[in-house]
Amino acid sequence: MKVKEIMSRRVACCAPDASLQDVARMMIENDCGAIPVCEDDKRPIGVVTDRDITCRAVAEGKNPLELKARDVMSGECFTVAARDSVKDCCRQMEKHQVRRVLVVDDAGSLCGIVAQADVARHASKGRTAAVVQEVSEPEPVGV
Repeated sequence: MKVKEIMSRRVACCAPDASLQDVARMMIENDCGAIPVCEDDKRPIGVVTDRDITCRAVAEGKNPLELKARDVMSGECFTVAARDSVKDCCRQMEKHQVRRVLVVDDAGSLCGIVAQADVARHASKGRTAAVVQEVSEPEPVGV
């Protein structure tokens, strides 16, 4: 099975200079917990999650109304190609301990997203269990 068969194709994205308030609104409007941050050509450069907003803004006492997406986004962006196998996608999720992986086309532009829920709906129970277990594995203390 290929990533393009299970990915969500309608993905809202924002520019790095989008206000954090606009990003949060996008999450509500699109019923999601992550908004990819893209350059003008839709090349992903990061992701803002609801957790990023909470931990990198609110918990640190910063005013989220004064922040931009670039201020809180996860700078490392993990992607897979739409033509990749679901198995390879799951390996990326496990390796990087992420619950979502961005999907790019041959030009490197955002064309979808795969979340744990997509894996659960389409992959075997064993594969789904492995992804959930690996993604949820805590980092060793002191790392």
